[in-house]
Amino acid sequence: METHGGNVIAGVLQHHGVENLFALCGGHISPILVGAKRAGIRVVDVRDEATAVFAADATARLTGTPGVAAVTAGPGVTNTITALKNAQMAQSPVVLLGGAAATLIKGRGSLQDIDQISLVKSICKIAVTINRNCDIVPVLEHAFQVARSDVPGPVFVECPIDLLYSKSLVRRWYGAGSQGAGKGGIKSKLFQFYLERHVDRMFMCDFDDMAPIPLEVATPEIKTGKVAAAARILADAQRPVLIVGSQAMLQPAAVPRLASAIERLQLPVYLTGMARGLMGPAHPLNLRHRRTEALKTADVVMLAGMPCDFRLNYGRSINSRARLIAANRSTGDLTLNRKPSVAIHGDPLEAVCQLAEALTAAPERWLEWLAALRERDRQREAQIEAMARTPGEEVNPIALLKSLDRFIDDRSILVADGGDFVATAAYTLRPRMPLSWLDPGPFGTLGVGAGFALGAKLSRPDAEVWLLYGDGAAGYSLQEFDTFVRHGVPVIAVVGNDAGWAQIARDQVKLLEDEVGTVLRPTAYHEVVQGYGGKGLLVASEAAIAPALEAARESARAGTPVLVNVHIGKTEFREGSLSM
Repeated sequence: METHGGNVIAGVLQHHGVENLFALCGGHISPILVGAKRAGIRVVDVRDEATAVFAADATARLTGTPGVAAVTAGPGVTNTITALKNAQMAQSPVVLLGGAAATLIKGRGSLQDIDQISLVKSICKIAVTINRNCDIVPVLEHAFQVARSDVPGPVFVECPIDLLYSKSLVRRWYGAGSQGAGKGGIKSKLFQFYLERHVDRMFMCDFDDMAPIPLEVATPEIKTGKVAAAARILADAQRPVLIVGSQAMLQPAAVPRLASAIERLQLPVYLTGMARGLMGPAHPLNLRHRRTEALKTADVVMLAGMPCDFRLNYGRSINSRARLIAANRSTGDLTLNRKPSVAIHGDPLEAVCQLAEALTAAPERWLEWLAALRERDRQREAQIEAMARTPGEEVNPIALLKSLDRFIDDRSILVADGGDFVATAAYTLRPRMPLSWLDPGPFGTLGVGAGFALGAKLSRPDAEVWLLYGDGAAGYSLQEFDTFVRHGVPVIAVVGNDAGWAQIARDQVKLLEDEVGTVLRPTAYHEVVQGYGGKGLLVASEAAIAPALEAARESARAGTPVLVNVHIGKTEFREGSLSM
């Protein structure tokens, strides 16, 4: 078979270490899927285009290699918008390949032909179209470079259908150079000449001569003077606090260096987003509760890869008299809502590591401060334990999550998709290792669950992947259990089913005295999963939790994806948690 554009694209992906291509098939992208399969890249076809991008996002976060998704033109691309925006805000390097109308008929009313570039350019670092076969390799190489450089994020590459097939086939489609092409009047001859010239311009290069040449990835270079200034501030600190955010985890292979640097610094640390699990489940420096209280009394706060956004009350959570050190790849995030005393423009992982070298010894006076913070943590844990013992008609969600925390092993990956139930899990579960917690990020997107779980399990086949679903969020991607079954991806899902949008209802009912739009049914999600070919389990009492978790593990180890549907009661654990 003649080499075509799909083969060339697959060659670039292969050269960049892409092992999985997430896709939903469509006529505009068939050569890409076939080319990828023949190149040894696993094509993982899903049931919703958003899932393909979410899976690519999770792959990028866990491996450091850009995740790649391919979707068909028009509605295929529009279905990815939320997932692309989520990747942008989470700063995940994702490459989206979008099908497009043929170059000759673009803008003339062909099937699924829309202005895709204008649609996605505000949420992608770049959005570009391939116009000639000569451009396939350089455009893709540039896309991979941009996705990973500076502040990582998603990129979009539009692939017109006629550039994905062989020159001879496209020439036949257009009738260029066909028998009888010279017959007819002057208009016909001119049109045939135009077609031949168009095809010649499209295919000026030989597909067989194309070879990928990766471009250098750029990251901001940290100024040593900034690190020295930060070290001086920390050396004088009495009550320092370090917050590590997801951006500090953009180099998965270097993450052990970050944990080691924090240990050398001996800084009390709060871990957020993808940084959860960085220090293990019970490290003495790792604090989990009452962060705002700590920030209000701290005299030095360092933000490593986290801006002063809504999660820090736009900077108001931090003591107004505290000196602030910020390290971030984004110049905008460095100064968002609060100007730091020292702004380190660069990778936050490298900034913390350099700071650990500059600050040779941690002051002993920090020990008393750390002890006080740990006592606050202990008190909050005791409160949570007491709340877990509160009886009710349904399963206590805190008791469920405490049981799950005792059950998961050291290699488990936790995927969070939901509101109230999942936010409770964030306070209750302890990820065991770095890069073992996946949540949407600051966009707060529901529907990431199945895609994240898919990407996580394929990236780490030996790890148990636990997908934590709120019952509202489950409705976005439950159909992907069909994908799990077809591709042999044994994910374990746990649904906290309280028959409602609890996070919204709590404040809505309290403030507006109406539950409209927040009520669901106690749907039999476990039966839905069984219909897709997975295993479903129902838990309606706390006594049934442990046996169900064990049965779920056995099912997953046997290769069957499973969902545990738990009827949970309502709690006031997160009273007043409305974010704006």
